[in-house]
Amino acid sequence: MRIKRAVNKNKHKRAILKQTKGFWGTKSKLVRVANQALMKSLQYAYIGRKLRKRDMRKLWIARINAASRINGLSYSKFMNGLKLKNINLNRKVLADMAVNDKAGFASLVEKVKA
Repeated sequence: MRIKRAVNKNKHKRAILKQTKGFWGTKSKLVRVANQALMKSLQYAYIGRKLRKRDMRKLWIARINAASRINGLSYSKFMNGLKLKNINLNRKVLADMAVNDKAGFASLVEKVKA
């Protein structure tokens, strides 16, 4: 007895076309092209998740650097001072303080300077 694949194959094609809905041109219409576009888009998504982490860290460092320089200290000296004083705040929290709580950040810089 032979196995017929029609139902599963059509289900697979429908799933691919559903995922590529909104892609430009034949990338959302033709199954073979759509499958290639889907594979590539999933690769981009995977890479993008890694890049987002790098980009956010760069942004936080830039914000901390700008705020610490306003208060008369470079980024590297500020971070080194925090480490020496055993103040364990990550860059995300420090960047948020630099933007939203300028007085609190200024007091941190003063502690580091002392």
